[in-house]
Amino acid sequence: MSAELTQNDFLNGRVTLWQPKDGYRAGVDPVLLAATIPAKAGARVLELGSGAGAAFLCLAKRVPNLIVHAVELQQDYAALAHRNAKENGVDATIWEADLAALPMELRQLQFDHVFANPPYFDRAASTAAQDAGRDVAMGEDTPLDTWVAVAAKRLAVKGTATFVHRAERLLDLLSAMQGVLGSVQVMPLQARTGRDANLVLVRGVKGGRAAFRLHAPVRMHEGEAHTQDGESYTAQIRSVLRDGAALPFP
Repeated sequence: MSAELTQNDFLNGRVTLWQPKDGYRAGVDPVLLAATIPAKAGARVLELGSGAGAAFLCLAKRVPNLIVHAVELQQDYAALAHRNAKENGVDATIWEADLAALPMELRQLQFDHVFANPPYFDRAASTAAQDAGRDVAMGEDTPLDTWVAVAAKRLAVKGTATFVHRAERLLDLLSAMQGVLGSVQVMPLQARTGRDANLVLVRGVKGGRAAFRLHAPVRMHEGEAHTQDGESYTAQIRSVLRDGAALPFP
């Protein structure tokens, strides 16, 4: 990870995030993920692979009095998550650990909601990033089914596990959820009208028995093409990214 840091605003400055200038940098994906979590005040939440903490911080700013835990493999990012939580006034327990070998103390805990933005790229089909921190964050060393299995194990009955991932990995994600999570829902995210969805938000419930639901795509930008400089988010997405609004599954 680059030793040089930048401090960036999320949710119109309600969250300020220190992150590496040249390593893995949080974008809109963790903000959208946080907006989908159906947590209520006082809920127990766990983020797997938190990076510098963008997702759990955005969630904590929307929902008060959460009991927040986060797991991050890379020491530098775990330290940033701890720093960012403290500076944003969020009481969070940061675990520097491999999610496939969680500390015993954490394995004794159960959560109402677990969420993750797993690495998008399959190691067997992608090129490594030059920055080591970005490479770990974006390249899948831990199999996707392990992410899902760990999330399911840490959930209380009727708890939710929510993931954001690339649409091309949806089949892998659904396969991993089979047998460990039910009441599965998929919310596709499309950049513009007429475009294929490039991201998906996927939720399952521990012990859920409802039928599978594939929702209509949520459109990110106005218009069919980017025609001028400036922000073009739809009103719904702008309210999520700027105002900290929820993005509930229908």
